[in-house]
Parts: sequence; C-alpha cells; structure tokens
Amino acid sequence: MNNQLLEKLSVITEEEQRLLDGKGLDMTAYSANIGSVDASFLLEAGKLITVRPNTRFIAFPKHTHNYVEMVYMCKGSQKHIIGDNTEIILKEGELLLLNQHAFHQTGIAGKDDIAVNFIVLPQFFDTVLELIGSDNQLSKFIVSGLAGNGYELNFMHFNVADVVPVQNLLENLIYNIVNKSPNRRNINQVTMGLLFLNLLNFTDRLITDAVSSVADSIVMAALREIEENYVNASLSRVAAANHVTVAYVSRLVKEMTGNTFKELLLKKRLDKAAVLLKTTKLSIGDIILIVGYENTSYFYKVFTEHYGMSPKSFRQTG
Repeated sequence: MNNQLLEKLSVITEEEQRLLDGKGLDMTAYSANIGSVDASFLLEAGKLITVRPNTRFIAFPKHTHNYVEMVYMCKGSQKHIIGDNTEIILKEGELLLLNQHAFHQTGIAGKDDIAVNFIVLPQFFDTVLELIGSDNQLSKFIVSGLAGNGYELNFMHFNVADVVPVQNLLENLIYNIVNKSPNRRNINQVTMGLLFLNLLNFTDRLITDAVSSVADSIVMAALREIEENYVNASLSRVAAANHVTVAYVSRLVKEMTGNTFKELLLKKRLDKAAVLLKTTKLSIGDIILIVGYENTSYFYKVFTEHYGMSPKSFRQTG
C-alpha cells in the first residue's frame, strides 16, 4: 500500500486515544441499540459508502449491523469471530465481506495492525451487479442482503494478498473515499464492480458459510427477481420458474427474510429512487416511472413514510 495512505490510516484516532487513556469503548457512537451498529451513525446523509480505520487497542464486542461491511487488512493481522464459533485470522492483504446482520466480533489489534472498514449500503452495489451478473457466489452474497438478516451468506473471506489487481483496486477505493476525490460516487461504484469481477477469478481462495437447499434456492430466486427486475418484479414469474405456487414462494420469503415480497420490493424501489434523486437531475416524475410506479400520490406517500420527508426535500438535503 502507498506509504502516505498507510501513514494516514495509522494515525491514532480520538476514539483510540480515549482507549489508551483507560476509558472504555463508547457504543453510543455506533448505535442507539446495544449489540448493533447503525449505518446512520457512520455514514453522512445521502452517502452510500464510507471507510473508517478499524478500532485498535480493544476487542470490539459481538454485534450485528444494517449494512454490508468489508474489512481490508492493510498491515499486520487481526482475529475475527463470526457467529458463535467461526474464527478467522485476517492477514495483511486479505479481504473479509460481512453481510447485513451477520453477528461479528474482533480481537484486540495492536498499533501496527492496520485495517480499513468499508461501510456500504446494499443499493451501492447496483452497478456491481450489472457488471458481474447473477449466477455466482458474489452476486448471491449481494442479493442475500435484501433479506436484511444475513440470509444464506453471512461472510466471504478472500485470501488474495498476492493478487496485484485486487490490491490496487482496494487501494484506489480507499484513496478516493479518504481524499474525497471528484466524481467519487461513480468512480467508486465502477471500481467496486471491477474489484468483484477480479474476485470472481479467485473463488478457489474463498472461505464462506454458504448453505443450499430447495427452499433456499427459491427464496434466492425471489430476491434476485427484486434486485434485477424491480421495475416489474413478479412473484408469479418466480413461482412458475420453480414449479411451485405463488402462495408457497410468498410464505418462504416471509419465513426466511422476515418481510413479504411486496415489502422487499418497495424497499428496493425506494432505495433506487433515493439514489436517482441524489445523483441525477431527472425530474421526480421521471424517477417515479423509472422505479416502477405510475401512481404519483402513492409514491409520495410511501417515500415520505420511509424517509421522513418528501422526495423534493430529500433531494435538497446533503
């Protein structure tokens, strides 16, 4: 890694200085709820991705989170425990991906154990999915985030320390975010897509907790339908492709994700609308049509309920 960038990431943060001064970890800086980390405490309003140095000098307690986390070990090593007993020693140059709500804790990192945490909202991966397609483990990891509880794939650990393109792309991502490069949203989405394309070539170096069953496959097909065809997603199409009834698919989705197909589809459409409001100059009317709605009043109602403000106000914030 570039020495200047590594030096910047190695600086003792205010949080770490408090720990060195003998004060405990303040979990209220991460969430209003004990045992969880909330993206809204870490991301600026309207942002889909950020990076922050991993907290050293203390074992971070077991927690869950409502975003995708990517941990890149820049220097040294650190122990991670996922779930109840899956232990990983993340070494220099390795990458760990954690899905939404995967239970996770870390061991103590020393001063020279430098890691970066990417905090990523699922909608950031729209461009990635366009590049990598849908029939692979990485796309399944992204799509499973729709379930909101780490369904099917909780983590992916890539031993890619000696893969130069992967290292370069990760460094580029970190550099662009840390230095707030111009046009960084588009650059970062494309760079992340290229990173995942490269990672597809190294699934032989992947450790994961993937599980598979007929029910899993059907639910994943439903989630993929939402992710890829959110404008006109159809539960009937999923049922027909899997030779089961609509009621059966609907029940499986609810049981395994905690949400109905309709609720998941609504969230995807609203997330996409939010991105378009922040990143384009399209009219609100055009955006409503693009994300699959024809009833403007209904869209305004559900958007305001979800984000606590109208689409116009949301566009003007941040």
